[in-house]
Amino acid sequence: MDPKLLDILVCPLCKGPLIYKKDRLELICKADRLAYSIRDGIPVMLEDEARKLPDEEEIK
Repeated sequence: MDPKLLDILVCPLCKGPLIYKKDRLELICKADRLAYSIRDGIPVMLEDEARKLPDEEEIK
């Protein structure tokens, strides 16, 4: 994932920062507890496509 792209991407809901999880190919929003997938190098920044993080899943 291009570091410049990561610098400008924000959560589409809260406009907060995202955490890049390289091992899972996801961008995580801590505030909304959503994980946006990255497909073929392109982040899918749609709320309907995001995975809801369960309460027991720790975000680092």
